[in-house]
Amino acid sequence: MPGADYILDVANHDRGSAALRYVYPVVSRRAGSVSVGINLNPNNACNWRCIYCQVPNLTRGTAPAVDLDVLENELRGFLNELLHGDFMKHRVPEGLQRINDIAISGNGEPTSSAEFVQVVELIARVRSTVALPEEVKTVLITNGSLLHRSEVQQGLRAMAKLNGEVWFKLDRASEAGMRLINDTQTSMIKVRDNLAAAIALCPTWLQTCWFALDGEPPGKQDEEDYLEFVSALLRDGHKPQGVLLYGLARPSMQPEAPRLSALPAENLQAFAERIGKLGLPVKVSV
Repeated sequence: MPGADYILDVANHDRGSAALRYVYPVVSRRAGSVSVGINLNPNNACNWRCIYCQVPNLTRGTAPAVDLDVLENELRGFLNELLHGDFMKHRVPEGLQRINDIAISGNGEPTSSAEFVQVVELIARVRSTVALPEEVKTVLITNGSLLHRSEVQQGLRAMAKLNGEVWFKLDRASEAGMRLINDTQTSMIKVRDNLAAAIALCPTWLQTCWFALDGEPPGKQDEEDYLEFVSALLRDGHKPQGVLLYGLARPSMQPEAPRLSALPAENLQAFAERIGKLGLPVKVSV
């Protein structure tokens, strides 16, 4: 592991901060404490290419095979260190020295892993053996594009028993907006169907990155598309837990990086208030 002077902060989500293959700790803005990440995409491969993505050398592709024995040993060992060692004291700022969640996330779309179900089962075993407090969540951070797959849905059912949550990416709610921000040809029908499936299987939050492009904030049409999409979802009886609305805190590693900038807090808050009027909680992270 890095030296004792290496302090975690919200602006650094270095996947190698614990010198492990799959497991890495971060101080999460949205969690307000320590999130134990599981990186199923150490090959930096994803089926989307979001223009704000912080992954260097991002490539199109899927997760490689996971060495489940290595992952289980890493996760068990690191959780024991957090619970009983001095990592929190030396590496985590005061006031944030609490484990909030185990997050299946990383450098690409984690549900593209062929071992996704086994990974969820592995987390359940490790949680039990290290006596992790029940209030610690198990979170899937996903672009939602593969949630129609039966094996992914099986994993979500298992996650629901582990104080599970799905954080489902919805940065824009139009096909043109998704092409621009996420560099994907995904249809809004597919987004809606996959999101409805997630909501039915496991508590699900929408996670939305809101930022300026070429100095301009998202347009009024972007806001209207988003609000109408969420309204239609609610009308059809598919209610997410709420919205995680966040701005840019870390630099993009994509070619568009010079075009991106963070919005003032009041812009995020104004949009959050509009979403809130639909009847959903909104958590804002600037």
